[in-house]
Amino acid sequence: MMEEEGAPARRRLAILSSHIRPIPPQTQPHPQCSSAVFPSNCASETGQSQEEAADCVFCKIVRGQAPALKVYEDDVCLCILDSNPLSHGHSLIIPKRHFSSLEATPPEVVGAMCSKVPFISKAVKKATGCDSFNLLVNNGAAAGQVIFHTHIHIIPRKASDCLWASESLRRRKLKLDQEGLRLARSIRDRLQFVENFDESKGQGSSLLGS
Repeated sequence: MMEEEGAPARRRLAILSSHIRPIPPQTQPHPQCSSAVFPSNCASETGQSQEEAADCVFCKIVRGQAPALKVYEDDVCLCILDSNPLSHGHSLIIPKRHFSSLEATPPEVVGAMCSKVPFISKAVKKATGCDSFNLLVNNGAAAGQVIFHTHIHIIPRKASDCLWASESLRRRKLKLDQEGLRLARSIRDRLQFVENFDESKGQGSSLLGS
């Protein structure tokens, strides 16, 4: 009888112990599924500039030294909510390694980041009730880049939200004249590390081969 009466007390003690006992690392939820307001547990890898990485807020988030609202994480990149959003649900996809600009980021890292855009943006649209979004990279100070660690913006949009003043500006039609041809040729001549470019530069438009 005494053993039966002591059973509820032992159960309560077991429950209390489970609350105060540290959770083993292997039982923590996968970072990709976590929505807690905590830093990422992933350690930062060594990038090109350790000095830049040491002071970079995104690197601090990756190292677990700064908080962020995380919505996705894998071995290469992390998606967080922007701390100063332009719209509700404004998200950032950032690489875990430090690269100060898009052109400094290896193609495989850019590819890994871009491959996450379709399903992350779909989730963002559903969560915010938006039916559109802007995909944006501010590359360089003149383009509005503030944090010099490559990142992609996913900015949810709604009709008539008047988010971009530039959307009301009239756009000038590109003239297919000698000036346009010189510009296209100048860009083409400066392309680097593009595989099979010589084989495809004449395809798709007669202007490319001019």
